[in-house]
Amino acid sequence: MTRTADELVAELRGLSHRYWGTHPFHQRMHAGELTRDELRRWAANRWYYQCVLPRKDAAIISNCPVPEIRRAWLDRVVYHDGRADDDTESGRERWLRLCEAVGLTREEVLDERHVVPGVRFAVDAYVNFARTRPWLEAIASGLTEMFSGHLMQRRVADMLAKYDWISRDDLAYFTNRIEAVSGEGKSTLDIVVRYSVTREQQDAAIAALSFKCDVLWSMLDAIDARQT
Repeated sequence: MTRTADELVAELRGLSHRYWGTHPFHQRMHAGELTRDELRRWAANRWYYQCVLPRKDAAIISNCPVPEIRRAWLDRVVYHDGRADDDTESGRERWLRLCEAVGLTREEVLDERHVVPGVRFAVDAYVNFARTRPWLEAIASGLTEMFSGHLMQRRVADMLAKYDWISRDDLAYFTNRIEAVSGEGKSTLDIVVRYSVTREQQDAAIAALSFKCDVLWSMLDAIDARQT
């Protein structure tokens, strides 16, 4: 039997406990317990995830037959990549500024020398999922947006309070994404609910979001296990 819209939304939101905000590494980050080396390792590895998001979103666009969704999704690619190489307000530039703030050089972030195999494997699996699975499943995997706005707010407050060598300007990636990601989460949920018209599609949407949670959790497992 097909779920009602409310039932589907409840099952999707029910996966929030598996979002990476509950991971022990993130809990230590918010408690101010990470060393500078650990923060650098996190920022450099998270960069690999950030820099492939436009490729993931482009894959969704290429597979999606609905013009209005393709047009809306293009904004995500533009945000992360910027409108030009010198776009200082792009997602990638804001993340690079955070990397520099924790003590990394742009060169060592861009050449990915610190990216650990487990992170690379998990992130590449996510991009491959978006390329090879039906577009609706790929969109559903991004419903972690539903959980991220609150976490970003908490991260900004906790990092400013616990790591006094990080400034609010250094956290521009988060401060400028809180409102946007909340809107994106709602629009993504609307798409998934509207187009998941069969039980099979609903099951696939839930499985896709579960997979994305596994990707993010696996990234932090790999970062946390890496010895300095």
